[in-house]
Amino acid sequence: MTPTPSPDAPLIVLAAGGTGGHVFPAEALAQELLGQDYRLALVTDSRGERYGGTLGLIDKHSISASALAGHSIFGKAISAVRLSVGLVQAYRLLKRLKPAVVVGFGGYAAAPTVAAAILARVPTIIHEQNAILGWANRKLADMVTKVCISFDLARPAPEKAQLIRTGMPVRPAVAAVRATPYHAPSITGEFRILVLGGSQGARVFSDVIPAAIKLLPEEFRHRLEISQQCRPEEIDRTMAAYEGLGVHVELRHFFDNVPELLAKAHVLIARAGASTVGEVTVAGRPSLLAPYPFAADDHQTANAKTLTTAGGGWMMPQDHFTAAALAEQLLEFSQQPHLLADAAAAAQAFSIPDAAGRMAAVVAGVVHGKNGVRAGRSVSASSVSATVTSLNNTNPLERKITRGAA
Repeated sequence: MTPTPSPDAPLIVLAAGGTGGHVFPAEALAQELLGQDYRLALVTDSRGERYGGTLGLIDKHSISASALAGHSIFGKAISAVRLSVGLVQAYRLLKRLKPAVVVGFGGYAAAPTVAAAILARVPTIIHEQNAILGWANRKLADMVTKVCISFDLARPAPEKAQLIRTGMPVRPAVAAVRATPYHAPSITGEFRILVLGGSQGARVFSDVIPAAIKLLPEEFRHRLEISQQCRPEEIDRTMAAYEGLGVHVELRHFFDNVPELLAKAHVLIARAGASTVGEVTVAGRPSLLAPYPFAADDHQTANAKTLTTAGGGWMMPQDHFTAAALAEQLLEFSQQPHLLADAAAAAQAFSIPDAAGRMAAVVAGVVHGKNGVRAGRSVSASSVSATVTSLNNTNPLERKITRGAA
């Protein structure tokens, strides 16, 4: 049972929303902090009511927030209004709650909340999940107290940013996979492939993977066990593509037993979101990553490169992710299983399994004034306001717009 914090325990406000990449690390840090003498609250958007787990146990507060609009004048105006309203709401909320620290994890509600904390002179920490600072985090990085990063950054951070590599906090069930040793497939035994495509699946995997399997020798095909995430509308046609290939395949829109599947997998085929890279490395499993090419700032490619540079996996850009190329790579894995074993060891060595604990230590250091960082950084209201306003003025050359099929 989680101990009940004392009424006068420091309050830590977490700001997060949106995709699992933002919510999972917030969840992991919340679980870590609840084991210590801290009170917690979550600032999120209207979707926060659906959060379960540890985040479902703490006080939640919603503010006005939405995706940053596109480049139309009307869209920018709407986005500016929502950001401004969210900023005011967050400022009033923080003045009432009087937190010791605000920790931002990204998502629509995080930027206004972190900006409000800076204005209110509340110490602030932001966590960047990807190997490239997101647009909002780039704007805020040199104003906050500390910036926790998951990977070494592929692009320089603002000069005054106080960077600490804490790693990517992952779900405890996934972290537990690390204790299960990786065993490479034998030359004649089962070969288990886990395919994950992010929160919505990835259409390209439904197109390419069955076609690649069809090109493999019959003997190898009969050894395959594939668990593949698909979009709901893709399941029937993907299953039809596997028919007659002699492959044991399980297709689902959502797997609720990912840790179990990851523990058994000989290789993961997936996108290169921060959560995926964090989880597969902490688990110590080899992966073949096909980054989503339209991710903002192409951050998935940067994530994948951090892992492949460390020898923990392979990257296949989407324009090279063809049936022939994938079949060739899988055949090489089957013939040289030591490649997978070596990658698994490298992935585990690259990972930071205690990322949540490291982040909790950063929070504690800020709360208790270690190294003189207890007070919020001195930043003028005009500079923060300008930063919030500039979130609507993204240079289209600096980011790719998420569009098209995954």
